[in-house]
Amino acid sequence: MNTRSARPPTTGSGAPGAVESMAVQSGAVTTDEVITSTGVVVTGHGQRQAWADKVLPAVEEVRPGVFSIPVPMPGNPLRYVLVYALVTATGGLALIDTGWNTDDSWDTLVAGIHATGHDLSDITDVFITHLHPDHFGLVPRVLEHADPRLGMHRNDARFLYHRDEAQLARELADAQVDLRELGAPTDVIDAGIREIVRLPQGRTMDVELVGDAPLDIPGWNLRAIWTPGHTAGHLCFADDDAGIIFTGDHLLPRISPNVSTNSFQNPSPLADYLTSLANTEHLGDLEALPSHEYRFRGLAGRVTHLLSHHEERLTEITEAITEVPGSTAWEVTRSVTWSRPFEQLSLPLSRMALRETNAHLLVLEERGILARSGTEPVHWFVTTPTDREDTGT
Repeated sequence: MNTRSARPPTTGSGAPGAVESMAVQSGAVTTDEVITSTGVVVTGHGQRQAWADKVLPAVEEVRPGVFSIPVPMPGNPLRYVLVYALVTATGGLALIDTGWNTDDSWDTLVAGIHATGHDLSDITDVFITHLHPDHFGLVPRVLEHADPRLGMHRNDARFLYHRDEAQLARELADAQVDLRELGAPTDVIDAGIREIVRLPQGRTMDVELVGDAPLDIPGWNLRAIWTPGHTAGHLCFADDDAGIIFTGDHLLPRISPNVSTNSFQNPSPLADYLTSLANTEHLGDLEALPSHEYRFRGLAGRVTHLLSHHEERLTEITEAITEVPGSTAWEVTRSVTWSRPFEQLSLPLSRMALRETNAHLLVLEERGILARSGTEPVHWFVTTPTDREDTGT
């Protein structure tokens, strides 16, 4: 593994003003803190304190040659995404994700790269955990200043190529039909679709990963681990020699990632996610470097906690439909508990909650616990023991 020290921090024209003065903090670990409520051991103490203080954490060298660069997400409750920069054996820089596409995010990313002792032109590789705009959004801007090798999973890469206005209109129409089937009210249906991410015209992915594969970054032993659920092509990147795993949104220390049904997903994303969790439970005592919040250890404990969380959620949904047979997905969504009162959620967040509920409904249907009736909207019922015997469940 490469252990090259970064050059002294430099400044450059890409990040004006105070942002240029970023300094790198050491990732030295103090006493680890066990957070039993989420099954993890906190190792990113500075990151956790910054999260509690609602401020952007510092750029941090978490391992020799591995830097975490927090990039802000304006207007988002997650506040920032952690972009990771790895110094390669040839002196270049490999990025894991890039950040949200805003001017402030771009300036912060550039300043963070400068703080590692590198320039944008040093970027040789960009590997993306998944297609969401807080992870992929700044790729086009990076490509204006460097010519890196781009890589991500094929299932997500296919949505990044150019789609004309007619295709986008069809996607919007399909999303509206889907939301009507879920029983969503008009204001939720008409709120539009999420930000479109795409590659520049004529640019393609250099590496479309399928399943698990090595990344071939000089000086590192990184391999991709396919963890579908949050998206159909979500990837984690592990380096057993370095004792680290970049978990993207698959495993976060405090919250569970949104797992929703949509046109970019596989047919049953929660079933995928539960399988992916089981597959990451036995990866060993790797330190998790997530895309949000803070670093932690205890992959197995975190997986156990998340699996338990989803089983509790499945039970809660079943009980809600038992109490009100024939409920729509929207009605179930309004009746179950969320991290804040449902009425306080914005339209985009309420739509995400609805699609997350639907993902749970599909798993309950696959298990033979629920059955559906109708189309626009679909109504859900708890099956009887006889029904389950007839279907072999």
